Amino acid sequence: MAQTKVHSLFSEFDISLFQAGKHYRLYEKFGSHIITVDGEKGTYFAVWAPSAKMVSVIGDFNFWLEGEHQLNVRWDGSGIWEGFIPGVDKGATYKYKIQSANNDVSTEKADPFARRCEHPPKTASEVWEDDYKWKDKKWMKNRKKNNALDAPFSVYEVHLGSWKKQIEENRFLSYRELADDLVNYVDEMNFTHVEFMPIMEYPYDPSWGYQLTGYFAPTSRFGYPDEFKYLVDKFHEKGIGVLLDWVPSHFPSDDHGLGFFDGSHLYEHPDRRKGYHQDWKSLIFNYGRNEIKSFLISNAIFWLDQYHADGLRVDAVASMLFLDYSRKDGEWEPNMFGGNEYLEAIDFIKEMNAAVYESFPDVQTIAEESTSFPKVSRPIYDGGLGFGMKWMMGWMHDTLDYFEKEPIYRKHHQNDLTFSLNYAFTENFMLPLSHDEVVYGKKAIVDKMPGDEWQKFANLRLLYSLMYTHPGTKLLFQGGEFGQTSEWNFQGSLDWHLLEYDVHKGAQNLVKDLNKLYKKEPALHQKQFSHEGFEWIDHGDHQNSVMSYIRKGTEEKDNIIVVLNLTPVPRENYRIGLPKAGTLSQIFNSDDKKFNGTGNYKNTKLISDKKSWNNREDSIELNLPPLGMLTFKYK
Repeated sequence: MAQTKVHSLFSEFDISLFQAGKHYRLYEKFGSHIITVDGEKGTYFAVWAPSAKMVSVIGDFNFWLEGEHQLNVRWDGSGIWEGFIPGVDKGATYKYKIQSANNDVSTEKADPFARRCEHPPKTASEVWEDDYKWKDKKWMKNRKKNNALDAPFSVYEVHLGSWKKQIEENRFLSYRELADDLVNYVDEMNFTHVEFMPIMEYPYDPSWGYQLTGYFAPTSRFGYPDEFKYLVDKFHEKGIGVLLDWVPSHFPSDDHGLGFFDGSHLYEHPDRRKGYHQDWKSLIFNYGRNEIKSFLISNAIFWLDQYHADGLRVDAVASMLFLDYSRKDGEWEPNMFGGNEYLEAIDFIKEMNAAVYESFPDVQTIAEESTSFPKVSRPIYDGGLGFGMKWMMGWMHDTLDYFEKEPIYRKHHQNDLTFSLNYAFTENFMLPLSHDEVVYGKKAIVDKMPGDEWQKFANLRLLYSLMYTHPGTKLLFQGGEFGQTSEWNFQGSLDWHLLEYDVHKGAQNLVKDLNKLYKKEPALHQKQFSHEGFEWIDHGDHQNSVMSYIRKGTEEKDNIIVVLNLTPVPRENYRIGLPKAGTLSQIFNSDDKKFNGTGNYKNTKLISDKKSWNNREDSIELNLPPLGMLTFKYK
């Protein structure tokens, strides 16, 4: 085969941007690119390895022999090695063989910018390109309103390997099969968005995708890159947004990955107090290094640009913000001001969000952040981190703690449910019932509930009803919508056969209708991040474990009254105060027969009385079903 030719896709301006941490489209330059040079078709390769003294491309085209195709180091001190190899075409497998100037260390690495990787456990990169023709022009034109902060935003979180399996052949569904089954299901369930747990290439199935080795490659477990684009396209065709989990917080130390890349700590921080994650036995990016910032921000931009993703849910943000995260005294070093904030990581997060929103103002970045770090979802100019939303972990913990209690004890713990409203509008909060809540002995959501089967499912319906009428956007993990009874198993499939039973079908119908209600009723989403969108009627009736509140839209006629009975004891002739006189119309009842409720507790007389109650002039008597939620609007 012909020898490596000198060639470059980099301009001096590219290099200066890269070194300044400001090059956000590195994927157009680094990696492998099929091009024609001097009339010859082949592949251009470029890799960053500043500590190398020699870099060779080894692959199936040269029998994996080192030295056959050496790359040329650039003269400008950037540490970039590059070259054009004639005859290398799409599908060729390759790695970089790197001889380091540090103690003659030798490494053999997958391409950090590869667009496709071999199917694990194989670890080579593949030369890849596709000419996929997108068909989502209508969605892309309109997605600004679908992704807006005042729009309904209910997310179905999915692990592609375990949502559903091809049982007869004992295999994963492919991207193309998912483009039928999963797309139609999410549409039928009325979710507005789907969120994929990481689909970037990862070597180890039990990591669920959170330990990445192929940051620019959709995992080959389910098919080819153009087939993943097809899946995204099909969601867009149905008017459903696609969010991707993104992991800039750490990476694994697998031999072919980013760790000790060129015989030096190139991607990871050289100080283990900042460069090693003790919880996950993984490596942490060196956020203070400009080239790393360019790499990571380019990666975020890549999925929005090349794969039309509608947002990124950023994993483990808390672990990035604090130098002492999961570390004991003596295992971390304070910052220059003596504090525990990781200043370089915070700067990186702000730069990432600024770059994303500058290029794609109609997407959302969502922080999985579990601490009280201030202004996570506030603009950078206001001192914030610049995320669009933040997971409301406090709500999740307090609410699940409450619902796990036997109803007889709930009167002593009502503040667990009401406390979230004290801080609900300090951030743009998303309410998550995610995969993390149904693993490692935490039990399935429905199995956390007390009581017999009927009470468990009534509690589950009540939990979801509270979630959908509480301020904030929503996220529900696969299986939760129909009351999966076993913990999530990433190796198996969801227990779809459960839908043959009324209790599970009823739960599924409830989530379907709650999504419909959330989308239809402006009061449930227009002011979901503002205190103007919520008003208590009564949060103090601990004795009966009943709560009532008003959700408000921009127009008064859209306002909704919500009443929750949090015990299995029906409340006949229960009186609540009303914002004004008038006739109410019941628009939702979680105790409806179609949800496998009793269907027994009717409210036919819905005209207000001129009787003072809850410090209001007008009031009404209602029949509250056991473990049920009712919602009303004025006629």
